[in-house]
Amino acid sequence: MPPFNALVAAAIAYVAFLFAVAFAAERRAARAGRSAWLRSPLVYTLSLSIYCTAWTFYGAVGYAARSGLEYLTIYLGPTIVMTGWWLILRKLVRVGRSQRITSVADLISSRFGKSTPLGVLVTLLAVVGVTPYIALQLQSITLSFAVFAENAGGEAMDLGGVALWTAAGLALFTVLFGTRNLDANERHHGIVMAIAVEAVVKLGALMALGIFVVWGIGGGLGATLEAIDASPIAEWQQDHGRWIGLTFLSAAAFLTLPRMFQVLVVENADERHLATASWAFPAYLAAMSLFTVPIAVTGLAMLPEGSNPDMFVLTVPLAEQQYGLATLSFLGGFSSATSMVIVATIALSTMVSNHIALPLWLSLRRPGATVSGDVRALVLVARRLAIAGLLALGYLYYRLSGGGEALAAIGLISFAGVAQVLPVMIGGLFWRGATKVGAGAGLTAGFALWLWTLFLPGLGTDAAIPLSVMEQGPFGLGWLRPQALFGIEGIDPILHCTLWSMLFNTGLFILGSLLTFPQPVERLQGAQFVNVFEHAAGATTWRQSAAQAEDLLIMAQRIVGAAEAQAIFQGAAAAQGKAGYLPDVTPEFIQALERELSGSVGAATAHAMMGQMTEGVSVSVEDLMAVADEAAQIMEYSARLEAKSDELERTARALRDANAKLTSLSAQKDAFLGQISHELRTPMTSIRSFSEILREGGVGPEVQSRYAAIISEEAERLTRLLDDLLDLSVLENGQVVLNRAEAPLRRTIERALGAAGSRAEGLRILRRPGEEDIRVMTDHDRLAQVFINLIANAGKYCDSARPELRIEARRAGEAVLIDFIDNGTGIAPEHAGLIFEKFSRLSDHARAGGAGLGLAICREIMERLGGQIAYLPGQGGAAFRVTLPARPLGGA
Repeated sequence: MPPFNALVAAAIAYVAFLFAVAFAAERRAARAGRSAWLRSPLVYTLSLSIYCTAWTFYGAVGYAARSGLEYLTIYLGPTIVMTGWWLILRKLVRVGRSQRITSVADLISSRFGKSTPLGVLVTLLAVVGVTPYIALQLQSITLSFAVFAENAGGEAMDLGGVALWTAAGLALFTVLFGTRNLDANERHHGIVMAIAVEAVVKLGALMALGIFVVWGIGGGLGATLEAIDASPIAEWQQDHGRWIGLTFLSAAAFLTLPRMFQVLVVENADERHLATASWAFPAYLAAMSLFTVPIAVTGLAMLPEGSNPDMFVLTVPLAEQQYGLATLSFLGGFSSATSMVIVATIALSTMVSNHIALPLWLSLRRPGATVSGDVRALVLVARRLAIAGLLALGYLYYRLSGGGEALAAIGLISFAGVAQVLPVMIGGLFWRGATKVGAGAGLTAGFALWLWTLFLPGLGTDAAIPLSVMEQGPFGLGWLRPQALFGIEGIDPILHCTLWSMLFNTGLFILGSLLTFPQPVERLQGAQFVNVFEHAAGATTWRQSAAQAEDLLIMAQRIVGAAEAQAIFQGAAAAQGKAGYLPDVTPEFIQALERELSGSVGAATAHAMMGQMTEGVSVSVEDLMAVADEAAQIMEYSARLEAKSDELERTARALRDANAKLTSLSAQKDAFLGQISHELRTPMTSIRSFSEILREGGVGPEVQSRYAAIISEEAERLTRLLDDLLDLSVLENGQVVLNRAEAPLRRTIERALGAAGSRAEGLRILRRPGEEDIRVMTDHDRLAQVFINLIANAGKYCDSARPELRIEARRAGEAVLIDFIDNGTGIAPEHAGLIFEKFSRLSDHARAGGAGLGLAICREIMERLGGQIAYLPGQGGAAFRVTLPARPLGGA
């Protein structure tokens, strides 16, 4: 027997391997964007294997040893759901993608009017319901360590200590790879790839053990089948009601478990992957269950009476001194447990942050205030704390329950808990008349009955419910006994809980929905959910916004980050036929932005934030319902006209913008010609006047020197103006010759700062030189000319008491971005669209001190360099972004 420390070393090495896999996948996703192999049907199918936790790896064998073929119900439910994916799963995934759903709580909250209370209720239900499941995984890991320690002849292990250290390690891994950033799609490529690898490991471990049991111990397939016929498992008689009930629970849990919703819906990159998973995942489940009975029969036959059947997967190879196979089986069980805990805590932490932490934060703010503060940091901290808290709850349940229950029994408690979401989920997807009142009533009743009849009794005798209450009921009311409600006794506790909780849950959901009328947002959301295949674009927003586009951009940057928010706004502006980063604040744009933000903070929180920002005026319920009813009748006709209408609207907007721009430019051109005449006449007049004075003579040496200096300065001023005009003309005509070379960007920035000289005097420069070490292939002389102009403009126009210029450089995919951001008041929106025109300049001519050609020249230079320069709104001051193509080394 190898030393126990070797097993610990193997577990640590395996975890390190998973770290490397997750890290590599994260790096690959960040570099390549939509990497095909990260988003393949195979990876998606393997990620669904988190359904196969320690319950199915260890507990299925123990389940078979105790209850015969009843263990198959664990696999039948998901198989039925997956083979009939086009009934529910396809709609669920489509809704998730169209509404930017982040969790099962977000789905329910969004469907019923983006209700925060419903999101909180589902979150609490999920946390309490999954806690036993987390405890189950901790128990399986500790028991597996204990089996090896016992076989190694060591002292009895402190199982509680093992569980504590396991929980701490899982919390660290999940925080590192599950909360590294705030993704607008809530996708975690590193975690998903690690789960896919773990799926292969645990399947390979079970298959290897099964082959050894059948052909290494059992003497072949025929002998193994004879042994099964002669075992107590062959005498098993199944209660049909329990069979149906457990199959229903496994199917319901497959849809409603937070971890399954995460991989089924949130991590789904392509709806077509469901078609592959519909046959591939049932095949995976069949392979996982193939050798369950042979292993159970072999364990019952060869191991001492009283041995824990849940650990047969480990004790059978250890009894045969197959230590390598036993270690592989241990790693398979370890994979099953850890993958479940990681994804479950990610999903639950998302729900806690989006539906509890953020709404609480919003409620403490002054109503209507502009959103400020780093929301991203708040969300990430909330999720990290939630992960630690969830694992602490799992550990606490493990200690309170004594860790002595069969694994399958603990798993069924969780299944029955999360199944309470099913009536509301199915009703929300298929019944437009469902209301949040009915949903709240059904969920509350089902949750309460599950707690009373199954969860609390599952903690053990006298742990949460006194024995006297279990036997006589509270206050002597026998009909309220936890496991004999209404005096009905003799039913299996799982079926008893499922029967009453689902009956009251579904009944109150239907009754409450029939007796109440849906609110306006409920009605519109209901139409979008139920008719998602016809109207996947989202409901029309009925708010009239009072917010400015720049205010909304600032808020979006706080939530999803600067680069992501700017990309969203720039895309919306382009769709409206506008250039730049600021689109028109239309109802359609507000709705689209809310949907994007909901991908990071949930639908309810995004709705509340947008409500604070827009301070919209709502339509009356009666008017809205009338519009909704009429819209339902003419939706098909409207959909055909919508595309043409949008195209015409974009064209008309583009023409209006172009006309306004031409009108403005015409006026600017007249002003420019007048300004140029003035700029040329002024130095020429000075030169001529002082030259005539000097020619006439009669002045002293001191005055002569002063007049000559004035003539020189005015000549230089005239030369600069002519150089700018000639430079612009050469650039516009394409006559410029570019001298491309490869050099570090940092050197060009430092050169520009040195050349700016007195024009940037008094301006504090903030840089991160280490981030500027990016080699680019370009004309660095021309690029420096652009940088010098931007630095000089910051020194000239920044009106802060302590002017600062922040220079930031970074790679972004196939481009290099250099931002120049000062801390002044910025450029007025009405000027932002014209500042790069050659006939445009700021209204403060005296302060400008030139003809206003600098930014026009910068634009022409950047176009010749294959990049662009743009004004970047929403940064607090004047901000310009220079974009360069990131070309390979040696490129031209």
